[in-house]
Amino acid sequence: MNANGLNLLENLDYSVVQQCMHCGMCLPTCPTYDATLLERSSPRGRIAMMRAIADGDLQASKVFAEEMYFCLGCLACQTACPAGVDYATLFENARAEVERQGLLHSPVRNFVRRWTLGWLFAKRSRLHRLGRLLRFFQRSGLQTLVRKSGLLRLMPWGLGALEPLTPEINERFTDQLYRQDLKKQNPSAAKYQVALLAGCIQDIAFAEVNADTICALQYNNCEVLLPETQECCGSLHGHNGELDTAKRLARINIDAFNAEDLDAVIVNSGGCGSHIKHYEHLLADDAEYAERAKQWSRKVRDIHEFLVEIELQTPECKLPAQQVTYHESCHLKHGQKVSDAPREVLRAVPGLQLIELTEADWCCGSAGIYNITQPEMSMQLLDRKMGHVRATGAKIVATGNPGCAIQIAHGGQRAHVPVQVVHPVSLLAAAYRAEKQGES
Repeated sequence: MNANGLNLLENLDYSVVQQCMHCGMCLPTCPTYDATLLERSSPRGRIAMMRAIADGDLQASKVFAEEMYFCLGCLACQTACPAGVDYATLFENARAEVERQGLLHSPVRNFVRRWTLGWLFAKRSRLHRLGRLLRFFQRSGLQTLVRKSGLLRLMPWGLGALEPLTPEINERFTDQLYRQDLKKQNPSAAKYQVALLAGCIQDIAFAEVNADTICALQYNNCEVLLPETQECCGSLHGHNGELDTAKRLARINIDAFNAEDLDAVIVNSGGCGSHIKHYEHLLADDAEYAERAKQWSRKVRDIHEFLVEIELQTPECKLPAQQVTYHESCHLKHGQKVSDAPREVLRAVPGLQLIELTEADWCCGSAGIYNITQPEMSMQLLDRKMGHVRATGAKIVATGNPGCAIQIAHGGQRAHVPVQVVHPVSLLAAAYRAEKQGES
């Protein structure tokens, strides 16, 4: 072994690296290989590089590092793989080693990573403070002024072109909605007790989705808790080479939720859910938390998955007739293996007609922060997605991940496809609320 090689890959169970049979079944499912036809930009090619570096036959280099970050991490290859290769673990450890060796370090990149991953997303209270500032910027007229002034064109590294991807910040965040309105609506004799992961961006820009999730759970006889000391799930950190921070956040959340006392830990974000379902792998070597992490992972449920498991109550109130199509979050389908349940939720809503989307499980290009780090490839994937959306004729796109929602909403503006992007559970909650209003 090369003493300067990939320590994090060397420390993996070597059978994980060896599992890849180089059969090529992953190739047609990989968006970056499809776009480039380069072997190194395929899952098979990336794993070959990881193995060669772990064996000491190849030196880790900037080319390897750039390839690891060109990968979307969509995990479509993992679904297609007949050998069951754990690509997610390989991918995360490879990126962590890229960061350990500093293969892509630069003053600007280092500053951005320290500010975002090391500071902002390390504590939800900081994100809340930034959210309030962003809300003032958006609602005060300053955002409109900046957009009209042309200042965005002067921003470095093409960041001005990404400004439309900034989500609209909610007036109230999840904890405020819960304390002021939702907590008192918990059923008095609930059949299930669950707790909700509020998320980060979900918490400040999609708080209404969290409120809809709580509403749907309460209608289905669940008492919903919202642990006050929960933090970011750590998926951004885990997927971007900051495994130590991801582990620290996992421990905080395990302590905050006490999952062993719950029927389920509920998550409504595909990316967050994929990460927190694998806390048991993340903390497998932690003597204090390994067993609790196993219990945690057994309790985590995507909202659609859980509602179907407990036989969700079909709303009696019919919504106005409308067509909806469904885009699958990569980490919901490939990371969590949840694909049919969101469709079942949508079909349970009277008045909705579900139209299947061609390549529904093909990545939209959001992929965490991929639309920031790889904007050209991200927009290429988005344009492909919006072409399929246009072909459905549907005016509503349902998706179970905030990153996908932001990306597709931007795609609608970019491609002049007028669509409303919603979470499936929001449509279900709307029907439940209409039913309650009809009864009152």
